[in-house]
Formats: sequence, structure tokens, C-alpha cells
Amino acid sequence: MSERTPLLHYRLTTSTGPRPRGVSEPTGPQSGPRQNPTRKLGVMFGVVIPTLLSMFSVVVFLRVGFVVGQAGLYHSIAMLLVAYFIITMTVFSICAISTNGALDAGGAYYMISRALGPEFGGSIGIMFFLANVCGCALYVLGLVEAILSTFGEPEGFHQALPSGYWWCLLYGTILLFLCLIVCLVGAHIYAKATFVIFIIVVTVLASIFVSFFIVEPTVVTLPETSLMNDTSSRTANYTGLWLGTLRANLFSDYTMDYTTSSMMTFATVFAVMFNGCTGIMAGSNMSGDLKNPSYSIPKGTLAAVFITFITYGLLSLLAAWTCDRYLLQRDYSFLGDINVWPPMVTVGIYSSAMSAAMSNLIGASRILYALSKDNLLGGALALAKRTSRTGNPWVSVLISWLLVQVVLFAGKLNTIAGIVTIFFLLVYAAVNLACLALEWASAPNFRPSFQCFTWHTCTLGFFGCLVMMFLISSIHAFASMAFMLLLLMLIHYLGPISNWGYISQALIFHQVRKYLLMLDVRKDHVKFWRPQVLLMVQNPRTCTGLMTFINDLKKSGLYVLGHVKLGLLDGLPSYPLQSCYDSWLSLVDHLKIKAFVNLTLADSVRHGVQNLLFISGFGGMRPNTLILGFYDDCTPEDNLSNQTLPSAALGSDKACPAMDSSSFPAVRGAEDSKDLQEEEYVSIIADAVKMGKNVALARYFNQFNRKEILGLRKKLCDQQSVPGLFVDVWPLNLLNPNSHGYVNVCSLFLLQLACVLHETRAWNQARLRLFLCVEAGCSLQKDEMKKVQRMLKELRISAQVQVVAWDQVVALHWQRRGRRGRGSLGESSRADDDDGDQRLRQDGEEDDGIQLFPHITSHLTDEFISAVNSLIRRHGSPKPAVRFLYLPHPPTDTSCYHTYLHQMDLLSRDLGPTLLVHGITPVVTTDL
Repeated sequence: MSERTPLLHYRLTTSTGPRPRGVSEPTGPQSGPRQNPTRKLGVMFGVVIPTLLSMFSVVVFLRVGFVVGQAGLYHSIAMLLVAYFIITMTVFSICAISTNGALDAGGAYYMISRALGPEFGGSIGIMFFLANVCGCALYVLGLVEAILSTFGEPEGFHQALPSGYWWCLLYGTILLFLCLIVCLVGAHIYAKATFVIFIIVVTVLASIFVSFFIVEPTVVTLPETSLMNDTSSRTANYTGLWLGTLRANLFSDYTMDYTTSSMMTFATVFAVMFNGCTGIMAGSNMSGDLKNPSYSIPKGTLAAVFITFITYGLLSLLAAWTCDRYLLQRDYSFLGDINVWPPMVTVGIYSSAMSAAMSNLIGASRILYALSKDNLLGGALALAKRTSRTGNPWVSVLISWLLVQVVLFAGKLNTIAGIVTIFFLLVYAAVNLACLALEWASAPNFRPSFQCFTWHTCTLGFFGCLVMMFLISSIHAFASMAFMLLLLMLIHYLGPISNWGYISQALIFHQVRKYLLMLDVRKDHVKFWRPQVLLMVQNPRTCTGLMTFINDLKKSGLYVLGHVKLGLLDGLPSYPLQSCYDSWLSLVDHLKIKAFVNLTLADSVRHGVQNLLFISGFGGMRPNTLILGFYDDCTPEDNLSNQTLPSAALGSDKACPAMDSSSFPAVRGAEDSKDLQEEEYVSIIADAVKMGKNVALARYFNQFNRKEILGLRKKLCDQQSVPGLFVDVWPLNLLNPNSHGYVNVCSLFLLQLACVLHETRAWNQARLRLFLCVEAGCSLQKDEMKKVQRMLKELRISAQVQVVAWDQVVALHWQRRGRRGRGSLGESSRADDDDGDQRLRQDGEEDDGIQLFPHITSHLTDEFISAVNSLIRRHGSPKPAVRFLYLPHPPTDTSCYHTYLHQMDLLSRDLGPTLLVHGITPVVTTDL
């Protein structure tokens, strides 16, 4: 060997990684492998031989002496045990996934993408493809240098080949073209070629083992290196089997590597040795050509791992027993020097390098074809889907060959070698992670026939691969992870929705179920209260504004969209609402809200709402607030006309067709009758209060436009001259002037909702305006103001308090009641007789937050209520984005329902987006 050989050896070995093998055309993500003529390979030719060649490669010829010479026999065996422990854990994960169902073409990419989803699997697949491209170029250039080291130097036995950059590029192109021919013919020709190479490698290994026993002790001339000086010995001894040599090589003696001039340590030697143990995915990457992948992959891979372990162990032992330490440290090609026929090892190196180059090229083309079939990057890889009549993806082969040819122009690949190995290790870590996620998800359908694995083996394999990545090169490890995250985000935005199944969904289900059981309603505390809303939607076409507004109001709480379809299941062939869920979920995606959808079938709207209040949610996650649209005679507007909604169905691995909004019923016309009558509407409110739910009525939210709110917020953030964004709160029961208290359950609930809205991002520039209605000259005015200010301070609520004089409005009420000459709000009421006082308390005062409202509807006049409405509108300048009003409890007498609803209509008429709120739940506290 010439002096250029050590550099060649280092390049070939430090870049060693698994060489993926060719796979045939995928049959589709759902169908699984079909029995077809292209699936001809069994355990030996399909798995054992490719895996053995990938794991042996040129490392078995060029780095056994390096490891033993630097680390000693004890450390070498320890390194082998650790390395093979890591890869065995990974092999267990590969075997588990490959025996859990029909494994199609794509190898590691197919396993990871179908287990972890298209984003993670696609990013790993692209990295695997690029690693194979660079690996192919790496081995072609290494083979060129190996040939030139023998035939291109004057001291070689033939001076036939000129050298230089362009000559090396020409030789590499010729060798790559030979690989291209083999790959274009098909995987079956490649399998035959690898079998021939395997025979050569086995023959070379046999000659090496025989040489240890029959070659006499001799003096070996060492290659010249830059580390040699005048005092350095130019020779070293091959002693044959001698115990003295074995004892001298038992312990480590780390020195400077003569090929790189770098000081070796346990970590650096272990990193080089570990490269020779990779290649375990070669058999699984042949999955598209295997007759029975679920049987062949576990058997063949485990057999190959065991054979290589025994081979490396025996070679290490024999090298330590026959060669002195100086020979092992200064001549990594010593196996050729001591062989019975030295050119035999050179032939083995050539064969291994050629096999690795072909393997990487055909593996890269099959991975590219699988990526194109899955359409992960849209139409960017559409051309790569084309195949020949025999199913060979010839376009993918040509694209891969072209990329390898481009990489060949680099000439030197030392900088790429490290990151290529890191890419392969990252793939192995992803396989372990996929198996670990499947095991943790406890999915009933994950029951692989291979039983020699647990979550412990997956975890050990995952962390072992990560440790090896950073041990080999921390910079390359970080770079590869960053590149993977970039690809993941790219595929997330460009890739289609798939039906492969998302392991994240199974894991989320597993964790959510566990935490829902831990969410004990008996441990609820007012400090951590949040709105959990059930919004009843009659037709989503007419209330998109309300749906987006309630999404802001939920404060990270539960948000359920409820809908009642009138009808009975009796006599129907199937549940009529099942097919509607996709349309509703598409609407949720379209509006970009975080809501669940719950649909029910009932004979009346009232019974349907009751059902939803009973069944929505689980455990501590149940709606505590019912929100209804307002019952009025306004003609609804269609907010979804001519709009196309994205489909939420995970129905195919191609881009899902858009779902038209016509799947929702048409908007009710002015002449059409309503499904809900006034009495039933008020009964729903009363039912919700009886069930302990807070109630809110939303009116005029067809005028609400969240985009305008966001635009106004942006202007406020930019300090532009705009009127401002206001939220008005009227916490007093305006229909009962005698109820002058502001610190009660219902008023605080109303104030809490307004504060929750103000804390959301879209509304954080809004200003809360709190209106206090008082009578001029009232002796309680100052006390009430102080009480409210103190309350806001204790509750940490920033609000602008405005005092509103409403003497004239109150006078209209008392004139009707025959209470003329009434003085201040608090004083005169107490001057009345006991019977009148008792009646007023029955009419309007509260009992634990629930308004007793049996008679007051008959005493209120339209004139009084219209005056209250005018008062609200008069003090609404600048016009607020939304108003919060106090909603009185519905009357206990059902005959008053019509009057009650009429009064709510007069109270909120022409106020713009308004929420009438009746709260019965304590929601605020001043305690830490």
C-alpha cells in the first residue's frame, strides 16, 4: 500500500453508515403489500445478505486494528458490547413494528411515517434520502481513491491510471454509471449482484481467519505518514499466536491517529467503531421486495446482527493475539500485509465499496419514490412517481443518480461524512421513538407478533442513538435536528392530510383519559374557575360572529357547539347527524376556533338542550354556562354564502377536497315559521338555571366582526388616533330599581365575564367601562361608589367607573306602582309598610344569586323599559364593541313568559352586540 492509503482508509470508515437497499413500488398506504411477481426475495437474499454487507462494509478490513491498537482488547470488547446493545434495542423496535401488520415499501420511512404521522415521518424520510445520496457519492469517491492508490502511483505494480481532480471525477462518474445501470434494471439484478459481492467478502474474511493461523511471524513495513520522524521505527512485528502479545494488548494505550494527527480517546475510538455496527436497516429497506416482510425482517436482521458481533469479536481477539501494539496503531491495513495472498483484502475493499455505493443509490431512489407516492411535498415530486412496466421507479433512480453526480463535484467529502452518519442515527432514534409511542399509547391494534421488546428496550435504544449522535459530533447532531425541524414545518404546511393514523392522537387520548379521571369535581375551587360554555347553534350560517366572539370569551375553558335536530330515531335507517360532523368540524377549522361539536336528535329543542346539558363533557370538564341566541323577529343573514370550507375529514392521503357550505341548511326566510316558540325558549332558560348553569343571551352578534376588532386593536397598539375599543358593563338589574346592590353573585359573574374577555389577546387594548346607576342626592351614592372601587381593586380589575343618574327613569317605574313622592332609592323603600316591602323583596331581590321574579313583569311598563334602553344608548359614546347587561331570572309563572321575553327585547333593542347575563355561580375571590 502507498502512503495515500491511510487517508483513504479513514475516509471510508469514518463515514460508514447503513446503506438502505432497494425496495419496490409501494402499493398504497392502506392496502398493505400485495402478492405480485416483484416480491421474490426471502430471508437470506432479502435481509441477511444486505444487512451483513452493510454492517461489514470496509470497516471490517480497515478499522479492527485501529480499535484494538488504541483501546486494547478489554476496552474493545466493552465497546462492542455497548454498541451492539444499542443497535439490538433498535433492532427489537424494528422487529416489533415490522410484525405489527402489513409492511409496505419504504423501509424506515414507511415505519416512521405510518406510526408518527406524515410530518415527522416525511422529514426523517427526506433526511434518509439525502444521507443515501451523500453516502453513495462518498463510497464512489472512496473507491476511486482505493483504485488510484494501487494503480495510479509509480510504486504500484502497474502505472496505468493518471490522477488529478478531473481524472478522479471521470473515474467516479464511470463507476456511478455502472451503479446506475444495475439500479435501472431493477432490484432483482441488484440482489444477484450483492450475492456475488457477499461471496467475495466471505471468501476474503475466510482468508483473513486462516492467515492468523498459518502465516509465520514476520516483520511488516509500515506506511509513511507525517507523524514519522527519524527516530520512528519503519517496521512492526507480526508475532503469530503468542500469549505475550495478547497480554501486551489487553489494556488501552491511546495515542495520536497517524491518518488525522488527532489524539484518540475512548469516545473518538468508540465513535469510529460504532460506525461499523450500523447498517441494521438494510433488510427492512428491502421490504417492498420481500415475500413475507413480517417474517423475514426479524429473522434476518437478528441473524445478521449476531453473525457480525461474533465476527468482530473474533477478529479483535485474533488481532490482539498476533500483532504487536505498534503494528495495530501504525498500519490500519495490516490485514492485507499478513494475508496469505495480500491482494485478496484489496479485492474485499473494492467489493465492499462498490456494494455500498449501489446500495445507497438504489435505497435513495426507493425512498424518493415512496415520498412522491405519499405526495408529502405537494407537486414538487410528482415526476418521481413514474415507473417502468416491471414497477421499477426509473425516474426516481435518475433523479438520485443526478444528485449523486452533483455531489461528486465536491471531490472531498470529509465534511459531509460526519453528518451522513448522524442522519442514519437520527433515523434509528426515530424508529425507537415510533415503537415507544405505540407502546405507550396502549392501542389495542398494536400487538406485534415479535414479543422480545418492551418500552424499556425502546427507551434504551432511543437514548442510546441520541448519545451516539452527540458523541460522534455534537455540531452535526444539532445541525441535523435543526434541519429535521425545518423539514417538519415545511411538510406540515405543504403536505396533505393523511389517513395513516396519528400516534399523537392515541397518546393524547391516553393522557386525557388519565387526567380526566384525576380532575375531581369535589376539588374545584373558585380561584380556578373558568367559563365552560355550551353555545346552542340553530344554523351556523347565521351566527359565525357569535361563535368567534364566544371563542374569545372561553378563557382556555371548554367550548362546545351544540345543535338540536328535530326528529325521532324511531323509523330512521341510521343516525341522521353522523354525516353532519365533518361539516361542523370543517366550520370550526374555517373559523379558527377551539371548540368541540355536540349534535343531538330530539322531539323538541327544549329536550335537546336538556340532553346536551346532561351529556356534554366528562367529569370536571362540563359546561357551566349556556349561551343562546336572542329570540326576536329579525330575518337572519347568511354569513357563509358561496364560501368553501376546508374538510376536517382524514379520509385520504391525498389533499382532501373542500367541503362546500351548502351542507348546512338554508337560512330561514322572513315568512318561514320557527322551530322554537317563545314559551319553549324561556323554558330553556329556566331549565338551565334549575340545573345550576349560568345563562347568557346573545343579541345583534350578526353585527359583530372580529376582523374589525383586530384592526382597531392594531391601530391602538400603533398609537394611531382612533376613538378606542370599549366594553360596557351594566351590572345592576335595570328592571328592578329596588335592587341597588352591585356586590352580588350575578353582578360579579357579569363583571367576571367582561374581565375574561378583556384578558384575551384580541381585546387586551379594550377599556372596560362600568356604569353605576344612582339617583341624584342619594345618601348611599358615595358609599356605593367606594364599595365598587374597593371591590375592583381587590379583584384586580382595571375598569373606568362612570356614574349614571337615572332619576327620571326610576320615576317612571314608581309612578306606575303608585309610589309617587319617593325619595332616595334606599330611604323611601324602607319607609313603606311591611307588606309593600315584602312584596318588593319577592318581586326583585335575590336569594343566593337566583332572582325570584314572580310578579314584577306585570308591573313594568314598556315606557319604563324603553327609557332604560334609551339611557343605555345615551351613555354608550363612543359606541362600545360589546355590552354586558344583567339578565333577570325568568318568572316562575309560565303565563308571564311572553311578557318576560318582550321586556328583554325592549331592554336590549338597538344596542348593538349585547350579552344579557344571568349568573348563579360564585366566580371571584380575593384570597390567594
